[in-house]
Amino acid sequence: MSMTQQPEFDWNKFTSKSKNSKGFADGYNDAEMANMMAMYEGAMSQAVKNEVIQGIVVSITEREVVLNIGSKSDGLVPMSEFRDLPDLKPGDVVDIYVESQEDGNGQLVLSRKKARIVRAWRNIEDAYQNDTVIEGVVKRRTKGGLIVDIFGLEAFLPGSQIDVKPIRDFDIFVGKKMEVKVVKINYANDNVVVSHKVLIEKDLELQKAVILNNLEKGQVLEGVIKNMTNFGVFIDLGGVDGLLHITDISWGRISHPEEVLKLDQRVTVVVLDFDEDKKRISLGMKQLQAHPWDSLSAEIQVGSRIKGRVVNVADYGAFLEIIPGVEGLIHVSEMSWSQHLRNPQDFLKINDEINAVVLTVDRDERKMSLGIKQLSEDPWTKNDFITKYSVGAQHSGLVRNLTNFGLFIELEEGVDGLVHVSDLSWTRKIKHPSEFVKVGERLDVKVLELDVEQRRIALGHKQLEENPWDTFETIFTIGSVHKATVTSKSEKGATVELPYGVEGLVMPKHLMKADNTKVENGEALEFKVLEFSKDEKRIVLSHTATFKEVKDEKPKKKKEDENPEVQLEAASAPTTTLGDVSALANLNKE
Repeated sequence: MSMTQQPEFDWNKFTSKSKNSKGFADGYNDAEMANMMAMYEGAMSQAVKNEVIQGIVVSITEREVVLNIGSKSDGLVPMSEFRDLPDLKPGDVVDIYVESQEDGNGQLVLSRKKARIVRAWRNIEDAYQNDTVIEGVVKRRTKGGLIVDIFGLEAFLPGSQIDVKPIRDFDIFVGKKMEVKVVKINYANDNVVVSHKVLIEKDLELQKAVILNNLEKGQVLEGVIKNMTNFGVFIDLGGVDGLLHITDISWGRISHPEEVLKLDQRVTVVVLDFDEDKKRISLGMKQLQAHPWDSLSAEIQVGSRIKGRVVNVADYGAFLEIIPGVEGLIHVSEMSWSQHLRNPQDFLKINDEINAVVLTVDRDERKMSLGIKQLSEDPWTKNDFITKYSVGAQHSGLVRNLTNFGLFIELEEGVDGLVHVSDLSWTRKIKHPSEFVKVGERLDVKVLELDVEQRRIALGHKQLEENPWDTFETIFTIGSVHKATVTSKSEKGATVELPYGVEGLVMPKHLMKADNTKVENGEALEFKVLEFSKDEKRIVLSHTATFKEVKDEKPKKKKEDENPEVQLEAASAPTTTLGDVSALANLNKE
């Protein structure tokens, strides 16, 4: 609801025009009245709209803070805007933003929250203009860098501006304080870009000029650690600083330099690189020691069992530290005999002490691949495997994957088998395995074929029961009449459900009823068997033939007449072969 604009206040309406009557402004002559109006206008001008000014706390309630800003009336600000000032008391001076000199109730509209935002932007602009160093707090990681809180506003610190060396792990900075400089302000998007790298470069610039003339790569120097950060340490080389990155401290993995170094510690380092143009000196400490790979025991060969500590877990595998500086990769596929890949964190955690088997080792390239599944016996090579999974053996397995042609079942870890869609049911015409079972459910199966060399097992579910078509042949004889329910219908005919759950096919002309109407979907009527094929698992019926003679024509089998919605699958139960498994084995690993 909008408020009606109030007319401008007119003093003359409230002054008396008669000698016998008095108004509240009587007693003021024109000069005094003009002076009073000037004072009033002066008080109003102090509360400049959309400006940040200082206000004095008059009083505090549970919900509001009353502020005097030198105007004709006080202003109210919600107490929630002062949560960062728990010790606020009357008489304190605070910055306040004037949103409006008066609202509909004649009240000043003030905001401390907006004042803090405006003040923060002014501080940022001043820092940008004066090239001032700001201390911020890294709030979180974002795409391409970090978000840093400066003056209560969020600024973007690109990854390339964090350090003079590329940073791979941004997460180590989250929650930490960091000095930065404002390098760009985009007012259109309220975007501020800061840099920490410029501080490092500036600190190094003045001191490097003298020593760079005599500096050489490979030169061994002594220095004192003067500053320590998450990404490395700064070393005073006697008039110039060099950066010893955390990755050049030790051949082994360390998460922070303080694990092996201390402030003011004297260390020996080697000059790895320096750039006269960029005035950057890179130092190394581990390079003064022989690489651990060079002293790796000759007994560690392919097939050796070793022990180590998990130092990193990635999506594709885990790294095992054999000795500091020598690590091997355990790929996720080498963690379990199961062909269904899982998250490496399901198996290992950082700092786990475990045993592993060496799969490959390259001392020249300093690479090693390891496995832990090899510590247990391959289920396909067990002595009782052939007996356990011989043809005809019955098992229960976990459904791992569904495809258009069937489903894969894990019988035990590392042993999977394929159930073709045609081997799920004797009677139901299943188009997709999802109609019969879901991933994660257990299913009873029988082994149909076994190929140990190719690691393939063909399974069946319907084979757990006898083929009912042997019995159906004696029940659904040609000419016999049975009650059935129409389950689906189209222009090509209808599918009906007979006793024992078996399906039958009715051609369109055999759906005519005695009253010359068509049999409808869902109707339960009597049907006469016109054709029965045990091999094709096919029963053709007619309702019309139950009350009059019809010409016994077998339905045409032209390809264009076939409709998967009403036709029973021709030769609907093809035998599952190991060839099926071979062609589709890769889908088992999804």
